[in-house]
Amino acid sequence: MKKSTTSFYDILGISSATICLVHCLVFPLLTILPLGINHNPFIDLVFATIGLLAILKIIKKSNLLVAATLIVSMSLIWINVLTEIILDIHLDLIFIGGIGMIIGHFMNYRLHKNTNH
Repeated sequence: MKKSTTSFYDILGISSATICLVHCLVFPLLTILPLGINHNPFIDLVFATIGLLAILKIIKKSNLLVAATLIVSMSLIWINVLTEIILDIHLDLIFIGGIGMIIGHFMNYRLHKNTNH
């Protein structure tokens, strides 16, 4: 049961971080087209909240490297999102945090996959 729960949160975290990263990379390209699309930082807040919920479950049972990677990455994402909402300043920390989240979740997934087989 513990293996499937951890895998679920790893898959959720990997998926959320990947979708968020694609959103952050593709959205600036969409603003070039005259579609009337405006950036809404609350979309980033939704992705950050999903990621936070996933890592809170994972870091309790992960090793120090995985936990540190996920915490630092999530901190960068939250700094970026809150700075954008409160100060209306876009930092590029979200890209580094998104890549770090993917790496951290993948490391945790591989770690649990290797220890359970």
